[in-house]
Amino acid sequence: MTPKTELAAQDKSLSKKAYERALKDLHVKLIRMQNDIRASGARVLVIFEGRDAAGKGGAIKRITQPLNPRQARVVALSKPTEREQHQWYFQRYIQHLPAAGEMVLFDRSWYNRAGVEPVMGFCSEAQHQDFLAAVPTFEKLLVDDGIQIIKYWFSVTATEQERRLQARTDDPTKRWKISPIDVRAREKWDDYSRCKDLMFEHTHTAWAPWHAVDSNNKKRARLNCIAHLLSQIPHSPREAEIQSLPPRSVEPERLSRSGTEQALLIPEPF
Repeated sequence: MTPKTELAAQDKSLSKKAYERALKDLHVKLIRMQNDIRASGARVLVIFEGRDAAGKGGAIKRITQPLNPRQARVVALSKPTEREQHQWYFQRYIQHLPAAGEMVLFDRSWYNRAGVEPVMGFCSEAQHQDFLAAVPTFEKLLVDDGIQIIKYWFSVTATEQERRLQARTDDPTKRWKISPIDVRAREKWDDYSRCKDLMFEHTHTAWAPWHAVDSNNKKRARLNCIAHLLSQIPHSPREAEIQSLPPRSVEPERLSRSGTEQALLIPEPF
């Protein structure tokens, strides 16, 4: 993408009002979709991948915001333990797969071995190649067992990524998002690009295809991702079981209260 094209892409901004209006409408649809997933017993796995600061976390947050966390779980695993390093590579992810009526969102996944691990030297070339060969079969087994897999790659330009990383250093509430690995990875853009291309070549399948999200504009990326997700999950929108509540009959309290709750109230500095 040329600088001119990149600037034009970022200029396609949304007003805050238009964004919030569109997001609210999508949230209603997400709730209806979740109602149907729960009622039908579907199992949905959504995988989010992309470079650092590509916007994966923000999209996941907006997807899960209106949903019941009991049936919509986010999985964001830390680096493997010593024991996990000696397991079958996919083993630590299997325990987090969705059960009936659940949607699980992976904030990074087994595809660490397609990107960060080979680029940063955390796996050998043989392990990298073995992974690329095994993934289609592994995912086919999951799909054949009834799990729907939806995979998103959040695409961001080098210029926009650098702008976001620099912005994180200026914000004390976001500095935790930058790790020493992230700092080193900034210098390996081309290496990540080569690994990404290999990943698409080997793991874009009919049963678990990749979907790329242009994330240079965060707001548009979130809305577009949610709209696409809704289109990928077959469902008959169901309303909530309870649509309204009758007025509550309020009676004066007859129980003699001890006042313990009042004594336990926290300070109120605001």
